[in-house]
Amino acid sequence: MYKKKLFEKFISFTASVHTTTHNITKGAKPSNISQVQYKILELVSISQPMTPSEINDCLNMSMPNTSRELRLLSEKKLIEKTLDPDDRRKQYIGLSPEGKDLITDAFSIIESRFSDRIQHLSENELQEVDQALDFLQKKLFQ
Repeated sequence: MYKKKLFEKFISFTASVHTTTHNITKGAKPSNISQVQYKILELVSISQPMTPSEINDCLNMSMPNTSRELRLLSEKKLIEKTLDPDDRRKQYIGLSPEGKDLITDAFSIIESRFSDRIQHLSENELQEVDQALDFLQKKLFQ
């Protein structure tokens, strides 16, 4: 029974995370890229380099859609593709300098909004949040 309640809390927690993420990131992406393209850039910035298949899997996209969005990002000079020296069929996606600048700007906006959300917390509460995030990352999200 306890695991069922824990699961329900987990579902509620992840829904809250999605809502908060949406609210904090709203308007942070530039208007010249789509939401999907921004999600790709954000993902690659955290986990680069990535293969198209990894991006496809992580964002739950079809491979044709992933390929199209990567092509568009490449045309906008926001990503760079490099070939695997051992397997020339395999390519890795990383951010270009322009892509890094775009993400840095977006993350600055997000960081400011995050700071607003935690400004009322005491130093002790900030440490508790830090420890809780570490714990969740270690136990649930890895």
